[in-house]
Amino acid sequence: MKVALIGGTGFVGSYLVDALLDAGHQPRVLVRSGSESKLRRATDCEVMKGDLDSPEAIEAVVEGCDAVIYNVGILREFPREGITFEALQYQGAVTVAEAAKRAGVRRFLLMSANGIDSAATPYQTTKLRAEAMIRESGLDYTIFRPSVIFGDPRGTMEFATQLYQEMVRVPLPAVGFHTGLSPAHGEVLMSPVHVRDVADAFVNALTDDATIGQCYVLGGPEVVSWPEMLRRIAAAVGRKKFILPMPIGFMKLGATLLDWLPFFPVTRDQLTMLADGNTAEPDAVASLIRREPAEFSPENLAYLRD
Repeated sequence: MKVALIGGTGFVGSYLVDALLDAGHQPRVLVRSGSESKLRRATDCEVMKGDLDSPEAIEAVVEGCDAVIYNVGILREFPREGITFEALQYQGAVTVAEAAKRAGVRRFLLMSANGIDSAATPYQTTKLRAEAMIRESGLDYTIFRPSVIFGDPRGTMEFATQLYQEMVRVPLPAVGFHTGLSPAHGEVLMSPVHVRDVADAFVNALTDDATIGQCYVLGGPEVVSWPEMLRRIAAAVGRKKFILPMPIGFMKLGATLLDWLPFFPVTRDQLTMLADGNTAEPDAVASLIRREPAEFSPENLAYLRD
C-alpha cells in the first residue's frame, strides 16, 4: 500500500516510517525544504518536498496513494513563524482531506489527542474541529487519541526526555503537580503509551476495515501519577529525586506573567490540560497491536541514560 504521510520527520513520524516500511508499505512523505536530514530511512521512502502552505505539494503527495496519515501537531505556538494551532492542527488537516477526496484516496488516518473534549484551549479546540471535519468528510477515516507518548526521541524531543532535562537532571527539587490544595487531593494522572505501540496501531489499522469510522483512545497499561512518573524517570538514570508538591494554580500564576517567553517551560494552556488529566484504558492499543503495550518503566525509559 502506498501511504501519504504528512508529519513524518518528527518524533512519532519517525516511528510511523519504520512501522510502514516494516509492514511492507511504501511511505510517500511530505518534507519541508531543509528538513530532509530529519527523515528516517529516507532512501526507502518516496520524498516529496513542500509544506502545508503549498496546495500543489499537497496534491502531489496524495496523488496515486491508497491512504493518507495526517500526523501533525504542536504543543506551543510561534505565530511570527506561522506556527499556530489553527494552521497546523485544523486548516492543514482540511487541506489534506480535500486533496485526498479530489485524488480519490478514501482511507484517512488522523492523529488527534486524548483529553481534548473540554475544549478549554486552542490546542484542544483545533484538534476537535479537525476530528469533526474528518467525520463529515465522507472519507473512510480512523481517529487516534493517544495519551502522553514516550520513547526514544531519536534526536527530537518527547515527554519523558523533557521531564528528565527540566526536572530530574537539574540540581533542584522536581515539581510534583496537583490540582487540589494538597498532594492528597487532585492527583494529576496519565496513561503513558509507548511511541512504537502508537505507530503499530496506526499501521495495523490501515488494512483493518473494522477500524473505519472509529475513534481509538490509546493508553499504556497503567495509570500513573505525575510524581510517580518523575520517580520512574529518575530511577531510569540511577537517581533519586526530591519532589516538591506544587498546586497547578500557583504555577499558572507564573505562566500568566512569563509564558510569552520562549524559554518558559510551560504555558497556561498546557497547565490547563495537565489539570484535566490524561488517562485511557489499555484495551484499544492491545487490540490493535495484538500484544501487551509497553509499560512506563525504568527499563523502557533506558534511552534517557544516553
